[in-house]
Amino acid sequence: MAQPGTGGSITMKTRDEVVFLFDCDNTLLDNDRVQDDLQTHLEREFGTANRDRYWKIFEELRAELGYADYLGALQRYRLGAMNDPRLLQMSAFLVDYPFADRLYPGALDAIKHLGAWGPTVVLSDGDVVFQPRKIQRSGLWQAVEGRVLIYIHKEKMLDDVQQRYPARHYIMVDDKLRILTAMKNVMEERLTTVFPRQGHYALDPHNTAAYPAADLTVERIGDLINVDLPALLDAADASHTEKRSS
Repeated sequence: MAQPGTGGSITMKTRDEVVFLFDCDNTLLDNDRVQDDLQTHLEREFGTANRDRYWKIFEELRAELGYADYLGALQRYRLGAMNDPRLLQMSAFLVDYPFADRLYPGALDAIKHLGAWGPTVVLSDGDVVFQPRKIQRSGLWQAVEGRVLIYIHKEKMLDDVQQRYPARHYIMVDDKLRILTAMKNVMEERLTTVFPRQGHYALDPHNTAAYPAADLTVERIGDLINVDLPALLDAADASHTEKRSS
């Protein structure tokens, strides 16, 4: 049987031998719009100064934890506003937000399309309360039949990912080239990296210039419905061959 990176690898990797991993924020779900809506809500209900104070706490906590923690930032915000009953409304806005309305067009179609060749998994960073809530309310949890993994730094948890979903080959779809590069460095030819150019991270020229290109770049997540399994596997093989010859 042919080995990865050689002729015949496409026929080797059939259903149950390939796992598709999808990031959530700004990959399947437009998290930039979620943040914009939250900013508008905070300014309207609490004023500009309190809006800015919340986001300052939010960014400090993200730098400390390594992921976005909206509810954790709210808890810290509360320490300086213990007597403000509007905090209850602020938490309700976050918990009850209509995340299904913020899925990128074609996101669910892309999951269904690739799911014809193997299991689809949401692989995300985040906290253990708000991030699962977001994935559930958006419909993504159901779309991947409950195959959801949430870590603090997912690129450092690849052994756990592979133990939970064993496969000969993996396809990772993520809007952050930093994450794709880190995963590729570990898994090499066993991973195809797919980069949808959407969201502020993907469109920041400083971010894109700092890391090598992904195996495959698409303009939007919905474009994956036009990509088949052989094309995804060929992209990884071509990338591996180019690195070996350089």
